[in-house]
Amino acid sequence: MCIRDSNRIDKTLKQAREIDKTVIVPYITVGFPEIDTFKDIASVLVEAGVDMLELGIPFSDPLADGPTIQATSFKALKNGVNLSSSLEAVSDLRVLDDKTPIIFMGYYNPFFKYGIKKFLNDASVIGVDGLIIPDLPSEESMTLSEECKNVGIHLIPLLAPTSTEQRIEAACSIARGFIYCVSLTGVTGARAGLSANVKRLVDDIRKYTDLPILVGFGVSTKKDVIQIGKFADGAVVGSALLDVIKRSPKEFQEENARMFVKNLMPSGS
Repeated sequence: MCIRDSNRIDKTLKQAREIDKTVIVPYITVGFPEIDTFKDIASVLVEAGVDMLELGIPFSDPLADGPTIQATSFKALKNGVNLSSSLEAVSDLRVLDDKTPIIFMGYYNPFFKYGIKKFLNDASVIGVDGLIIPDLPSEESMTLSEECKNVGIHLIPLLAPTSTEQRIEAACSIARGFIYCVSLTGVTGARAGLSANVKRLVDDIRKYTDLPILVGFGVSTKKDVIQIGKFADGAVVGSALLDVIKRSPKEFQEENARMFVKNLMPSGS
């Protein structure tokens, strides 16, 4: 068993709070558009100044993914990407960068099929820092939370505007790293603006935890990031970035991804 003394997520978020910086976390699908291009784009995003990377594990039956992320996931699956090759990709990324926190977002079945304890140990060894499992309710994640803790990986809960006070309290009681606040009901995808309910949800979550709170789902512009920074610690941007990559000619995918995230950053970031 691999046990780490510290977690990159904690260090990154602590430093950001000290300078009142809004953290920016891009979501990209492992193996999209191709596995080598994915790794190049991930490296470019880090060079552009993002704070963490959220990497989506392709899955054939996604619960919370909108059309953009579904399409990238299916393309990655066609490219032969699975959990094992996703771990290999992170191992390759860690050769170039050992500082940026990396979070896996994926559905429970691939982890279960791989073997939970084996996955957590392998992920910890190669440098995965956090895990988000959207189809695992907090009420059923106590055992996994302890297993994650044993290897130094943070299990990060998702909370939505429909979450009850009881569920918020339960999720916060076992959360480590940060809380992922879903800004709206429904699936992922770029939107014209943020839901008016998101600040209320963040305020409700803060009653139960001092952990940083990041907001995702529907975040797509600098205006969104600035608005989120007024009441939360950071923003996760997925579909809007993947749309940029998907629309770009192959030779411009890396540069266009870099410019997109640079344009999200508030002045001074």
